[in-house]
Amino acid sequence: MAGIGFEIRRILRRESFLNLIEAYGLAGIISSGPWVLSVLGVMVIGILSLSMAVDDREIIQFLVSVTYLMAISLVVSGVFQHVFTRWVADRLYEKKNELILPNLMGLIWVTTLMAGVIGGLAVAFLLDGTSTIYRLLMFGNFVVLCNLWLVTIFLSSMKSYRRIVILFALGYATAVVASTRLADWGLEGLLTGILLGHSLLFFSFFYSIIRQYPGESFIRFDFIRRRQIFPSLILTGLLFNAAVWADKFIFWFYPPTSQPIIGELRASVIYDLPIFLAYLSIIPGMAVFLVRMETDFAEAYDRFYRAVREGDTLARINQFRDEMVLIARNGIYEIFKVQGLTIVVLFLWSEDILSAIGISPLYLALFRIDLVAVGIQLLLLAIQNVLFYLDARGVNVALCSLFFFGNIAFTLLTLELGASFYGYGFAGGALLAVLGGLFLLSRKFDRLEYETFMLQGR
Repeated sequence: MAGIGFEIRRILRRESFLNLIEAYGLAGIISSGPWVLSVLGVMVIGILSLSMAVDDREIIQFLVSVTYLMAISLVVSGVFQHVFTRWVADRLYEKKNELILPNLMGLIWVTTLMAGVIGGLAVAFLLDGTSTIYRLLMFGNFVVLCNLWLVTIFLSSMKSYRRIVILFALGYATAVVASTRLADWGLEGLLTGILLGHSLLFFSFFYSIIRQYPGESFIRFDFIRRRQIFPSLILTGLLFNAAVWADKFIFWFYPPTSQPIIGELRASVIYDLPIFLAYLSIIPGMAVFLVRMETDFAEAYDRFYRAVREGDTLARINQFRDEMVLIARNGIYEIFKVQGLTIVVLFLWSEDILSAIGISPLYLALFRIDLVAVGIQLLLLAIQNVLFYLDARGVNVALCSLFFFGNIAFTLLTLELGASFYGYGFAGGALLAVLGGLFLLSRKFDRLEYETFMLQGR
């Protein structure tokens, strides 16, 4: 589903510096999606609230509440993200586009039900003692976010890229303006603003999907039929999102590194802010990821498998295979270069950046290792993307398991080693998965012709 990537490629063909900036700027915004932009939006709301009559304690409660909403909603929606993406891709290949919208409606109903049950339990057990309005807002935000992550899987297939960027800007502008306008209502006002912004994004994207994939029926549940789904993709989505948040939850609920904030929700002042700032650094790398991996590699992949399906000569098949391997290697290397350069620049300016936003220089070492860690995570995403194209579902499950269990093990070890090692657990877990991914991807390419022709023969 590289439609947006090919639209960006058309911009690049104009061969001007402004078009280059436009293409990569759009790619960075679209590929970063609500996750990174939500972090930025929430931080802006927090900073603006400091200049208003909002109690500092309520601002901290707001930031922590939204962090938990993001974390748990990403893990919950991860159950469906990859498996439904694959289901949609298969239906597009079969030219059964009319089934997509009814099944998306079915997915929204299933997700809403699941989010309602999990959200209800979380509100009952984690938010005991808080106000009724606060609990209702947390519940509503959670359900909306779970559905928002799912509709964003269609972004890469939408060709109206300028509309997508405008919707992102409108959604987060609404969240910021509404939160600051409702700041007099304290914590509940800030959460209402976030709910309005994310709801606008969800319904706007959903409307765009309706326009692109009109359906002939209202609701269907074909996507849960066992013959049409791959359970390994459920594990991949769940494990990857759980792995990303595993170290954060450990720091939140390890008493020496955390403190209670509201209800049963805890936060780690020493750990949270540097890692969320570091995540903003992946926007340049994500732009390269979308432009290179979702255009260059997608085209090479299509040439190779079309040649196989149409019975082309062995020489041409081998040629297309070599081109695909080269493009994959160059794409990962280019992501490494761009993200590496970004990290170097931020390393040099890190002290000034922390000082400018009023953060103690004591966070400097943790911020720097977090910059490296999220860069490694981006490389893992690129490797997994290639493996998804090659239908290496079992390999991706193994990599997500490495990331998840490695992150947990290394993070627990760093807690024993002391504060100077904080952040290395996340970096170590991601690095373990990347090294394993490079080895398994190389092995997959070595066996590509054999496995391809064996599958063709089944």
